[in-house]
Amino acid sequence: MDLNDSTSLAELMASYQPADTGYRVPKDGWRICLAHEFKEKRTPLQAKNVSLSDIVKHIGLGLRYLKWWYKKTQVEKKAPFIDMFRALPLRQIYGAPLGGIGGGTITRGWKGEFCRWQLNPGMYHYKTVIADQFTVCLRRDSRTIYQQVLSTEHPHTMQGWNWGYCGEYAFYHALYPRAWSVYHLPGQNVTLTCRQVSPVIPHDYKDSSLPVAVFVWDIENKNDYALDVSIMFTMVNGSGHKDDKSGGHWNEPFNLEKEGESVSGVLLHHCTPVNPYTLCLAARKQSDREISYQTAFSPEGTCSALWSDLINNGRLDSPKGPSPPTQKGEKVAAALAVGCSVAAQGHNCVELSLAWDMPKMTFGSREKEHMRRYTRYYGTNGDAGPSLSHYALTHYKDWEKSIEEWQRPILEDSALPSWYKSALFNELYFVVDGGTVWVELPEDCDVSGGLRPQEGGLPAQPPIIKEYGRFAYLEGQEYRMYNTYDVHFYASFALIMLWPKLALSLQYDIAGSVVQHDPTERMNLMTGRCSAVKTQNVVPHDIGDPDDEPWTRVNAYQIYDTADWKDLNLKFVLQVYRDYHLTQDTQYLQDMWPICQAVMEAELKFDKDGDGLIENSGYADQTYDGWTVTGPSAYCGGLWIASVCVMCKMAQLLKRDSVYERYRDILERGSAAFDKLLWNGKYYNYDSSGRSLSNSIMSDQCAGYWFLRASGLGNDQLQTFPKEKIRSALKSVFDFNVMSFGGGEMGAVNGMRPEGVPDRSSIQSDEVWVGVVYGLAATMIHEDMLEEGLRTAEGCYRTVWERAGMAFQTPEAYCEKGIYRSLGYMRPLSIWAMQLALDKTGQSYRPRQPSNSLDTVAQ
Repeated sequence: MDLNDSTSLAELMASYQPADTGYRVPKDGWRICLAHEFKEKRTPLQAKNVSLSDIVKHIGLGLRYLKWWYKKTQVEKKAPFIDMFRALPLRQIYGAPLGGIGGGTITRGWKGEFCRWQLNPGMYHYKTVIADQFTVCLRRDSRTIYQQVLSTEHPHTMQGWNWGYCGEYAFYHALYPRAWSVYHLPGQNVTLTCRQVSPVIPHDYKDSSLPVAVFVWDIENKNDYALDVSIMFTMVNGSGHKDDKSGGHWNEPFNLEKEGESVSGVLLHHCTPVNPYTLCLAARKQSDREISYQTAFSPEGTCSALWSDLINNGRLDSPKGPSPPTQKGEKVAAALAVGCSVAAQGHNCVELSLAWDMPKMTFGSREKEHMRRYTRYYGTNGDAGPSLSHYALTHYKDWEKSIEEWQRPILEDSALPSWYKSALFNELYFVVDGGTVWVELPEDCDVSGGLRPQEGGLPAQPPIIKEYGRFAYLEGQEYRMYNTYDVHFYASFALIMLWPKLALSLQYDIAGSVVQHDPTERMNLMTGRCSAVKTQNVVPHDIGDPDDEPWTRVNAYQIYDTADWKDLNLKFVLQVYRDYHLTQDTQYLQDMWPICQAVMEAELKFDKDGDGLIENSGYADQTYDGWTVTGPSAYCGGLWIASVCVMCKMAQLLKRDSVYERYRDILERGSAAFDKLLWNGKYYNYDSSGRSLSNSIMSDQCAGYWFLRASGLGNDQLQTFPKEKIRSALKSVFDFNVMSFGGGEMGAVNGMRPEGVPDRSSIQSDEVWVGVVYGLAATMIHEDMLEEGLRTAEGCYRTVWERAGMAFQTPEAYCEKGIYRSLGYMRPLSIWAMQLALDKTGQSYRPRQPSNSLDTVAQ
């Protein structure tokens, strides 16, 4: 990586002392010295950051939320879907998460710590477990000359170990789904490079589901004498949660031999009443490697015995048999060591793996048991740890080959800047670490909502869900709602381009929920009025809270009645056609068509004056749920026009002539109204209310047009937005929202006044939304504004990853100074829309055309 790429990037590595760049570490990615300290210290949005006028405006919401929060947390003992009183503080520590998709995640920090845990589905536990470490032992002529925990920490426990590795001699490099930790051992002339590999592989629906990661330790001996080197991996039975001391946990050694390969290690059985799991530390047996272990040790004392055991001869005691179950209040840990010889001026490597096996899981309600996707291949008995480890250690090279083949065309494109390559791949962490679940569809499950195909509904078990399972990810690690649809609209590009079957599976689930009706009345926190939980023929806001029962009870969000939101239905229709365009799946288009018709019919009621254009209702009735909008608006109006356009296109493809004529009439009238009411000669006004701030410049005003271009539309006979007006609007956004905000180095602020100051009429208008900025940049690229698009997106990457220390926890939003909101958020996955725009035809992501064509299947 060119450290001159930016000043902030150079600062990340400024403390690194050696010239050594590690063993085969790629040049592109996110790189940081372990001694780096971020100067910028941001805090989460709090009441003190809200203007007095906003506080007065929302005092009713505040009182209702407080009462609801107290009942939820103190009476029901549940976690609120958004906890406004306990926003996550910023910890500038996170690195690439471990594991595949949907089996739970364990995140390692960039300093090597194991520090963020999502084993219970959708529920995060932020705890650095200090005993979870790698340690190196160097021996020469049968004598230990160096032994060091590869951690910069100085903990108050485990004082019998040699802590305090000097961070100036090490750096971390992430290019997800791989990461490298490079340690130069001071005074030893030895360099260690730990390569972390997770099976996150596009278009792979088997290995990508596996809850396992591999650590390959490359050892370079630059001395003129040989060394014996051991790497010890220690881990507590648990995640630092209070249930680590609940008692009944136990460890045991194992050895598994099959297909001519053998692995051995330690199993750590974590025996909680709910969602028990097993951790598995493993190493691959080879003739020139020595594997040893310690089945159990207490991580709470000095741990001197284990340290001495390793220092004596570079190996561990390796007792036979299981450890006794822990007593209540007691913790237990295990250790695995692998040793090898490294010749003078030579290289060698050792391979270790970590797997976690929680085959059956329940959400917070405990009503249903779900089987994770990987159980299709490894069973549901909870004994898959050895097999998972064996498979990982014998197949990780195949994973890496697939990863390199996928990433190579982008990494070798010299026209693309280094920051973009880092952002594109590293933002993908959220597909795995978004509280993600990927489960099998039970045989008795009906996802159709009770409406059969002959009635305009879906099959009870659509083949794609039956074959590829159900997929869900959170709106954010702090905003705990699965598949939040107004946000998924942006993030969905990553799925449809890389795991299209999961994207379509999610769409079938949403489509089935559209026809459902839940008449249960509940209070909306914003207004205090009651409404039905779910209205029929309306797209849900989300498919549920992981602390409840997702898929069964949808719409965990209850600030507003989202049945009255203007964007959800439109985003479904736009995604249906975009997905069809990229996959050419005609069965999918046919199945979704009646659902599209139903939600568009429901949406038509928002065209109060019959001019072909919907109106917003005078409150924040769309994804910007803190930013009031009244009457026809640039955002929802543009989404509406684009949706009517794709309804025309789908009707043509399916030969529904009367439907086409109807929507073509709406399109012509609506486009004229949109232009008349919102175009001001330079850009589209925020809304048409005539308020003093209605002419604010909204960064997201071209969202509808963006989706048309991503779907291969916008330049044909259905052109609805004049290109010269789109380019003018984008230029206005670039000049004002980007270049007149934060010195042109922070992305695009959501709202900007034509006077050149941010729109501060709401909290959200004054924020930068990272996922919106990436979508805006994609739109610019579609319109041949490549330089402007890259400059716009670069500001967000530099702010989040290089200045604010928010790597692998990209937030929903930040302000110009000091504040962020909602760490670890879904929307920034929209960066993959930039890649689609760069490859304008999208051909590289389109699978082979299915044999059935629309001409033969259209009715």
